[in-house]
Amino acid sequence: MTDTRLAAQAVAEVKKVIVGKDAVLIKVLLAVLAGGHILLEDIPGVGKTTMALAFSRALGLRYGRVQFTPDVMPSDLTGFSMVNRETGKLEYQPGALLCNLFLADELNRATSRTQSALLEAMEEGQVTVDGVSHPVPQPFLVIATQNPVGASGTQLLPDSQMDRFMLRLTIGYPQPQDELELLRRKGHGGGLASVRQVLSHEDLLALREAVAEIHIDDEVLDYMVRLVGATRSHPRLLQGGSPRATLALAAVSRAYAFLHDRDYVVPDDVRAMFRDTVTHRLIPAAGGMAECAAAVGEILAQVPAPKIR
Repeated sequence: MTDTRLAAQAVAEVKKVIVGKDAVLIKVLLAVLAGGHILLEDIPGVGKTTMALAFSRALGLRYGRVQFTPDVMPSDLTGFSMVNRETGKLEYQPGALLCNLFLADELNRATSRTQSALLEAMEEGQVTVDGVSHPVPQPFLVIATQNPVGASGTQLLPDSQMDRFMLRLTIGYPQPQDELELLRRKGHGGGLASVRQVLSHEDLLALREAVAEIHIDDEVLDYMVRLVGATRSHPRLLQGGSPRATLALAAVSRAYAFLHDRDYVVPDDVRAMFRDTVTHRLIPAAGGMAECAAAVGEILAQVPAPKIR
């Protein structure tokens, strides 16, 4: 079986429980293949947790979840050391982050200290307890959910945290016909138990290696740099994308090309992923995120793409 067919099978399994959101599922898979983390910004009840659980089953990933509130402590995520009464020595007790797929539910309810603990795992692939670093299992993926701005008891995630997410996605309400199909499936036992594992850890790591080998021509790399660079001087924006944004755009563009059965990236791959990769990293000069989205649209229209021969 080809690598792309394996990836397609994983999405097919998740579609057993998530109806009518194929584009979102593909983008989640792209981030998984590119080795990135995902921020889902949505209202409660649209399937964020179900989707994360379904991907963990289809990809054979050990799943961890924390429902964030202000009283969640960093040690709940990282673990802690305690004295073994028999040996008299400190022993490490793993926290919730020691898994393959970690769902950070309503992350914007957490304190800054707790968010910092998650940040280390996302960026460095490790947690630190009592001065000792413990690597998280590989592969490692964070899917965080965030309530819309203005929801009770929430606060905006800091810029440094937002910059660590490869993609920000929204599931949104289902279409009426999709909601009807969801009700039918629920009544016929079409829950998470129906989702089969189609990939092993080794399969997923091999897919990531294959994605990392996808070629990007210098002209396309230059196009990425010009796109992200344009966010740094756009009049609608106070702060543009960082070099981390450009690196993320390159990684997810490789994954996009891979899923389209190409071993090289074309400008259309970059254009397809630019919005979801960059918009959440921007700070508007005035107004809200709509200004950032408008700026991204203008940049895509104004920055010329190279003609690949």
